[in-house]
Amino acid sequence: MWDAEVDVIVAGGGGCGLVAALAAAEKGLEVAIFEKTEFLLGNTAASAGMIPAAGTRFQRELGIVETPEEMAEDILKKNHYESDPDLTLAVCKASAPLVEWIHDSLSIEMSLVEEFKYPGQRNYRMHAPPSRSGLELMKKLRKNVADRDNIFLMMKSQVTELILGDNQKVIGVVTESDGNTQRIKAKKVILATNGFGGDKQMVQRYIPEISEAIYFGYEANTGDGIKMGLQAGAAAENMTAYQGHSAVNEGSGLLVTWGTIMMGGFMVNVSGNRFENETMGYSEFAVEVLKQPEKCGFLIFDQAIYDSLLSIEDFKNLSETTAFKKADTMEELGERLRIDPASLAETFGCFQRNENGQQDEFKRNSFEKKLETPYYGVKVVPALFHTQGGLKINENAQVLDEQGRIIENLYAGGGAAVGVSGRHAYGYMSGNGLLAALGFGKIAGEHAAKTITDEQGVAK
Repeated sequence: MWDAEVDVIVAGGGGCGLVAALAAAEKGLEVAIFEKTEFLLGNTAASAGMIPAAGTRFQRELGIVETPEEMAEDILKKNHYESDPDLTLAVCKASAPLVEWIHDSLSIEMSLVEEFKYPGQRNYRMHAPPSRSGLELMKKLRKNVADRDNIFLMMKSQVTELILGDNQKVIGVVTESDGNTQRIKAKKVILATNGFGGDKQMVQRYIPEISEAIYFGYEANTGDGIKMGLQAGAAAENMTAYQGHSAVNEGSGLLVTWGTIMMGGFMVNVSGNRFENETMGYSEFAVEVLKQPEKCGFLIFDQAIYDSLLSIEDFKNLSETTAFKKADTMEELGERLRIDPASLAETFGCFQRNENGQQDEFKRNSFEKKLETPYYGVKVVPALFHTQGGLKINENAQVLDEQGRIIENLYAGGGAAVGVSGRHAYGYMSGNGLLAALGFGKIAGEHAAKTITDEQGVAK
């Protein structure tokens, strides 16, 4: 009946899946990861590798003292209190132990990002590897997986179905690899297949407002875990939530950090005019950019901001292309960006007269500095990064059915599970994606392992 048996099966080899596997394996359990592609990438690899966390020793070293409750309050305020408060607090409580575990146990260097704060975050709380690169994070997570002899990594091998036993209890999975079908028995199954951004039909069904934007996530994210969970009787929640981004450089495919805005820059359209409050958050601002002529925008900032952001790998890589245009005057910059020079100069003059703490016509009140020559500009387009709705879970990352009952032996994290971004784009706070992926991945792996060892102890 069964082709193989392990303690824990993890469906998906992105950041969530690798963390879940490592968390379970360090308790001595046998873990199998099934990844449907030939690469270990996922949305984590495409990110800046920044994990928000409250109460870490990295914060305390800089005199920052904050609690998980304060972090949860910031997240809830940003999403208009639309995410589950208990679930939100649970992942915030797990955030500091997660970051310190990555640094100490996995030997992946982490440090606090001090260059700027993201919208809605009261303190510096982003933690990242030195390169500020999710790809670096993924490479080092993979090395940790490779170093463990109790983790079996199966590439080009997809989990296609959950196998249910008595009382709808999950007892294993069906996998497909090179046309071969296998039935693998497991005590616990963790769905870590990310969201549905790569499934155009699901995007159009649940989040039509962003369906015309480019998809900047991993193409293999086609909602597999969500679909399998629903077939097993799970409930889905907040499927209209997503992370958008307003600043992808279309030519290079590289992300231009929103630090350009948070450090004092602004955005204009092809007519050289500002059109909304840029500091509302880069996720919800994506829809505003999508409404503009030619569905694009232009980030405007100066040399000081440019120099400060070169520590971010994507920004540095972009600086080695011709994407950034530089000029001594706004008229000249407008010509180089091929937007109305006179309008850009007029917009700039109005922007420079704004005072920090006082609202402008778009209700923006954050103006960190006066921009000084030379100036920079770059053309950007909006994108869908990551869907934030998914299977309903509890604080242990266990999947729940429509009546709120636990589906035994089934867990979900990352994009396969409902996140903490509420129900709309405005609810996304920077780092929510990696927080849900790695945070719930670790919670799922640890809880699965503890439950198995507890059950084994009772059996003895």
